[in-house]
Amino acid sequence: PARRRLSERHRGAMGGHVDEIRKIREARELAARRALRGLAYEVPSEGEETDDDDDLPDAEEITAADELLASVAVPQDTPKPHAGPRSPAKAAPLVAASLTTAWSSEAATPGHPADHPGEPADVFCVRFAPDDELVAAGCGDGVVRVYHADTGRLAYSLVDDSLNLPTTCLRFRPSGAASKTKNVLLAANSDGTVKHWHITSARCLHTITEDNNQVYALDYDVDGTHFATAGRDCHIRVYDEATKTVVTTLQSSLDRATTGYQGETVRSGHSNRIFGLRFGAQPDALLSGGWDNTVQLWDVRTGHTAVSIYGPHVCGDALDLSGHYILSGSWRPDDQLQLWDVRTGGLVTTFPWLPSGRDREPCQVYAAQFSRHDGGRTVVAGGSGANEVRAFSVEGRKAVATLTLPKGVYGLDLSADGKQVAAAAGDNAVRVLRMPA
Repeated sequence: PARRRLSERHRGAMGGHVDEIRKIREARELAARRALRGLAYEVPSEGEETDDDDDLPDAEEITAADELLASVAVPQDTPKPHAGPRSPAKAAPLVAASLTTAWSSEAATPGHPADHPGEPADVFCVRFAPDDELVAAGCGDGVVRVYHADTGRLAYSLVDDSLNLPTTCLRFRPSGAASKTKNVLLAANSDGTVKHWHITSARCLHTITEDNNQVYALDYDVDGTHFATAGRDCHIRVYDEATKTVVTTLQSSLDRATTGYQGETVRSGHSNRIFGLRFGAQPDALLSGGWDNTVQLWDVRTGHTAVSIYGPHVCGDALDLSGHYILSGSWRPDDQLQLWDVRTGGLVTTFPWLPSGRDREPCQVYAAQFSRHDGGRTVVAGGSGANEVRAFSVEGRKAVATLTLPKGVYGLDLSADGKQVAAAAGDNAVRVLRMPA
């Protein structure tokens, strides 16, 4: 594997940007914990300073009983418990089965000198290769690490010495793409670059730079002839894969006029960061979502949305399409995982995701997707708070498998055969989990 030698200046820039992403996560998780303590649930807007519970009244020293009450929302007029034994909180219903860990590998920046153990690298996203032989992981040091899916052994390190900021999203080019070059991986980076990597030679084939943007989301269309990117500037750019040039820009809502659809007036475009993109089976259908609490289904030919859904708060790779269903995962303590009707935008169901474990903390979703193996009959999602990965039956509308990890889950991907789940976790580890038989 290639080893990177970053200058002190590059290391400082990289650390600053990783810190920015960590602070965003920490601020949002603080807001969620405040909600659990009976305070209003608010997600801080960009640039907003967050105090450390300055508005909480002074209190006496916290007891063990108070700590237990603080793990759920309690009205202010609820009397304090008497000292002595109490009945434990009612446990959430048990899930039928458990996912199991096939392997776990820590992502680490190579040390300097070479025999130094190096520093752990944040893991932001993961992706199986189309043939399930490899797992790619995008990391906070800008390196894409590619592992053997069966053993977890590091196979390739994709390193560009000019890149020193986090890799935020990955997609393998579909195997049926017209290009003769295979094993191509598309990587989005928070410095506004999008890179085409040839994995087996560890060569960067092409770099696109989106000025004044941070790219958080991307996806290929079904045949690999186009790909789309989105991020901080609220625009969606659709590129031609052969020429690597923009063919369509789906603009933000800030400079658009309203358009009519099925008798309703909707506004096309987003007004805040975009974290989720997904092409549908039809090449002109593109799904997007982000911090503005909307999910929008675009007709790329017209540059307008055909369906606009208000509600989901998408903070990661947590959108998917299967048949007549849209799947959305939201980073919030309630209604985290939902199905919508792609034809009307109406809510079909909300999957029950009850808090579990001793702390009774909810799982707030960063990543979600349908299983490609069974035609969308299974959904897998994961997030932070409770730090869980759960699999759900779409037909049964219930969880069928679960696993709790030491830290939050920031990205995941189901293998093409439906037997394994790759997970990017907050403990700097890349994992492959086995689905129950």
